[in-house]
Amino acid sequence: MFSYVTRNKSVRWLTFGIIILSTSAVCAQQQDPIVDAIVKEGQQNSQLEQYAFELMDVIGPRLVGTPQMKQAHDWVVDQYLKMGINARNEEYGEWRAWQRGVTQVEMTAPRLKSLEAIQLAWNPSTGDKGIEAEVIVLPFVDNSIAFQKWLPNAKGKIILISMLQPTGRSEEQWKEYATPASLAKIQDLKKSQTESWNQRIANTGYDIKTLPKILEDAGAVGIVSSFWTGIMGANRIFEAFTTKIPTIDIALEDYGTLYRLAEKGIKPKIKIKTISKNLGKTKTYNTIAEIKGTEKPDEYVVLSAHLDSWDGGTGATDNGTGIIVMMEAARILKKVLPHNKRTILIGNWGSEEQGLNGSRAFVEDHPELHDKIQVVFNQDNGTGRIVNLNGQGFLHAYDFLGKWLYDVPDDYKKDLKSTFPGSPSSGGSDHVSFVSADIPAFMLGALSWGYGNHTWHTNRDTYDKIVFDEVRNNAILIAILAYKASQEEELVSRQKINLPKSSDGKTIEWPAQKSPKRTGGLNN
Repeated sequence: MFSYVTRNKSVRWLTFGIIILSTSAVCAQQQDPIVDAIVKEGQQNSQLEQYAFELMDVIGPRLVGTPQMKQAHDWVVDQYLKMGINARNEEYGEWRAWQRGVTQVEMTAPRLKSLEAIQLAWNPSTGDKGIEAEVIVLPFVDNSIAFQKWLPNAKGKIILISMLQPTGRSEEQWKEYATPASLAKIQDLKKSQTESWNQRIANTGYDIKTLPKILEDAGAVGIVSSFWTGIMGANRIFEAFTTKIPTIDIALEDYGTLYRLAEKGIKPKIKIKTISKNLGKTKTYNTIAEIKGTEKPDEYVVLSAHLDSWDGGTGATDNGTGIIVMMEAARILKKVLPHNKRTILIGNWGSEEQGLNGSRAFVEDHPELHDKIQVVFNQDNGTGRIVNLNGQGFLHAYDFLGKWLYDVPDDYKKDLKSTFPGSPSSGGSDHVSFVSADIPAFMLGALSWGYGNHTWHTNRDTYDKIVFDEVRNNAILIAILAYKASQEEELVSRQKINLPKSSDGKTIEWPAQKSPKRTGGLNN
């Protein structure tokens, strides 16, 4: 965290924050009946489980450009209309249209075995016959010239391009059960093997994104990776960089078997069958819902979450939980808040995972709203209860957020740590699209629950990872904050902190507004 304010002002806020977050424990403040109604509705009539079931289990993963993404947009519109809230899909661009199918991978030599594998996104189909070939390991060459001389050896082969992991057990298990000597040994081995493999990639003259296409052009018939997170069973699943041959990710255990066989000269073979569909191009959308304000309908409180996901799992904690929390908060407010002064706008953004495209498009396409947005509350990091709130560099943010938090019951804010005025984010999630346009926007950071390794962009990001008690608390907290923000007499101040100088003596600049990608993936 940068030190943007004087020590006295920082201390003032930290003390004020403690007072805010513990008020209910030290004095009997008068309760707001609307807050009480929000809590009651959120606890006694929650729809979160049903929303999660329909979004994650029925619709499934929501990769931009897939039919499931459009299905999700239409489902969100339908849900809001059922609540009596106006909603629409707002087009902002095009994307490569693609539909995932079945992935079947089998080791056919030296023995038969079904392998745990998945095709990477936007990769072409092999057709019903599939491809079968020998598996070889990317070699260690001295330099790019030596790699060019080796490349003809890739013809007709399936190439392993990920490191062989020295252990399939998590760091936590090693720390809990291993002797100190064994732990030190495995840690040193992992470090040395990682450094060696990184050098192996670098010596080719390419990187992990450009290398697959070079191998494809050299005649390789398949690419195999294993992007292990360090947790048993969890691999990160992203896009393919080949345009004609299959690229698949194989689970650590099966990948290790193939690697060792190939390394020992056994010449394993696998058969890959991927049935996906290239559907040309499709439109991209944001889904916008609005609870119209009664006194200041042209001013807005924005609830923000991205609807799209990667598709190794079903996008439960990234960012299905953010979407259903905002839906539930809106449902509660529609039911219990008779007259919200400002319009409450719910932005369900498309294509966040490819560069905040949906929210950037909304900000770019609606300059008339910039001075009319009271505040943006964004949620996008898993299923845990909200525990962090950063002022994003808006000098007077605490004057407003602190006041709104005052009326939040202690059960919903007791773990919340605030940093004000904080520093502006330059990336990471959709609030940045607004911050860069000088709009007060705040990321509501949640407890991890293993988000980084277990679920973030992995094949294990599924419904069963949702902790509904945590998500229910978040919906209630956000509903209260949105209610208070909608009733606030004045707009939140746009005044920003004076940014400090960097280590090279230059003044750090406020993050710049960026345009979205509006024709993504169409050249692949």
